[in-house]
Amino acid sequence: MRKQMGQSTQSIWGGEQEHELFERSTQVPVVHSVSFAYKDIDTWQKVALGQEPGHIYSRNTNPTVRAFEDKVKTLEGAQAATSFASGMAAISNTLATFVQPGDRIVSIKDSYGGTNVIFNEFLPPLGIDVALCETGDYVQLEAEIAKGCRLLYLETPTNPTIKITDIKRLAAKAHAVGALVVVDNTFATPINQLPLELGADIVLHSASKYLGGHADALGGVICGSHELVEKVYHYREINGATLAPMDAYSLLRGMKTLKLRVERHNSNAMAIAHYLQSHPMVEQVNYPGLASHPGHDIAKQQMSGFGGMLSFSVKGGLEAIKLFLPKLQFAHMAANLGCVETVVGPPVTTSHVECSAEERAAAGIPEGLVRYSAGIEDIEDLIADLEQALGVLK
Repeated sequence: MRKQMGQSTQSIWGGEQEHELFERSTQVPVVHSVSFAYKDIDTWQKVALGQEPGHIYSRNTNPTVRAFEDKVKTLEGAQAATSFASGMAAISNTLATFVQPGDRIVSIKDSYGGTNVIFNEFLPPLGIDVALCETGDYVQLEAEIAKGCRLLYLETPTNPTIKITDIKRLAAKAHAVGALVVVDNTFATPINQLPLELGADIVLHSASKYLGGHADALGGVICGSHELVEKVYHYREINGATLAPMDAYSLLRGMKTLKLRVERHNSNAMAIAHYLQSHPMVEQVNYPGLASHPGHDIAKQQMSGFGGMLSFSVKGGLEAIKLFLPKLQFAHMAANLGCVETVVGPPVTTSHVECSAEERAAAGIPEGLVRYSAGIEDIEDLIADLEQALGVLK
């Protein structure tokens, strides 16, 4: 037998063989019970103290949720994982666990809008210094890390500019000064990128996106060593941003096709990027699979696939976007991504709606940018749909 399961096998079986399922069921059941009963005090206490396996209260742990965590852990090649009610809960709980007043965070300017708000609005009043650098400016990033850094926070590819950051290079610099390295792997998924193998200490996901894949469940998850994940779990179990069992079940079900879906997302996005690159009304296409992308060489080194996310600018800016996006027949205009259907929208209504126009400009995000999450539809239909919609701009 192979020592290491393939990714499709991991997506299907990961996290489901470690636990005996209810009444010999083949699928992980949804355990809605808030609490779990014991027939004697001694066993109950041992489980409560973590000395024996089991569950006490679903704010802490739950069988359905645990199976989801174990599946993600398997795919990321991590020792442990813990989950949250949303991706932003995963981010905020992780930062709150490891960063205290007087500490310093180094990150990039064009991270996801919600993350950007935490860095610019929530952390500075707590006495936490945040240095945001130009993504891809390694001289600036390494200089800021050398000044002192408790935590290096990276997102690659970035949302929505689709920029690439060299995880291995920056992780080595961060570890040299004793910093933790946290990587948001939502866009890449563990199918395309394994940050822990590149030197990250913690990898996190908005599970609502590609992991679930069907836009019907909210959730977040982090993975890493037993020691680090236990610390974040302890913060989360007390503060209560708990993943609901029904959402965990939906995410589990979606993950069984993760490898198949991501392969299709990859190929569709690549074809669309090439198509848009040659369209007369398109000014710029951001996709790491294109040889013209500034991060293409790094992406080839640290990614096995280039992902389903791209962004592009059209002539006429935001007013042009308002004209052509509603013409798309096979795309939801919605604040989501990573699902089987194609989803589109400008950062002004999606990733950076929380930010002002000035803050978006400072992050290098033009108002006329379109974030395009390529679904798994037939590529001929997606390209024909873009052709007819962009036609209104001519």
